[in-house]
Amino acid sequence: MISLENVTLTFPDGADRVTAVDNVTLTAPAGEVTGITGPSGSGKSSLLAVAATLIRPDSGRVMIDGVDAAKLSRTAAATLRRERIGIVFQQSNLLPALTAREQLIVMGELGGARKSRSEKEALRARADELLDAVGLSAHARKRPAQLSGGQRQRIAIARALVHQPGALLVDEPTSALDQERGGEIMALIARLTRERNTATLLVTHDLVHEGAIDELVTVVDGAIAGTRSRAHRAAEATVGAA
Repeated sequence: MISLENVTLTFPDGADRVTAVDNVTLTAPAGEVTGITGPSGSGKSSLLAVAATLIRPDSGRVMIDGVDAAKLSRTAAATLRRERIGIVFQQSNLLPALTAREQLIVMGELGGARKSRSEKEALRARADELLDAVGLSAHARKRPAQLSGGQRQRIAIARALVHQPGALLVDEPTSALDQERGGEIMALIARLTRERNTATLLVTHDLVHEGAIDELVTVVDGAIAGTRSRAHRAAEATVGAA
């Protein structure tokens, strides 16, 4: 579970400070996709960066699987991020020289103690299982240049899940994709979230695919302006159609 409690984040702006996240409280339960939307500059990405432990907030608690990341040292936060948080950025950021399978294996080998032979075998098996989960087993030996944009994003999602994280944070996963591929990626994230009981926090400006989102949080000027469940949105759609 991801839980942000009274989180505030400011940045210096000359002699003053500008508020990017304004006393935000929200929870992303395990097994659900919690979406964050709002106008450009509303603080969506800043909020995601705080949840990802990439930025320490000025105040508030950032609970990841029961650990308050806001209180951790930089080293401890990096360890938590590596072991318990999966991050998918707007761009896939794959390593050009590595195959799809190698992208996952290398991520699994980063940090921590030296792995035994059995641990390495388990990692390779997990990489193969994840490639199968995102529908790319047949492309395991291909490098990024040989893959489409949607396929590269699928690899990025699989890579983020290598450490079996309790939290998955996704930033604008459909921004570089056409509507059809974007829908496929959103459906994939929703399916993997349910199957792996991951708490997923996803930033998006594209509400064409909001059907994949369980709870949709709207952020304006760094603060939560509203929250709508899937059922609430479905009821609104029904009333609008009538």
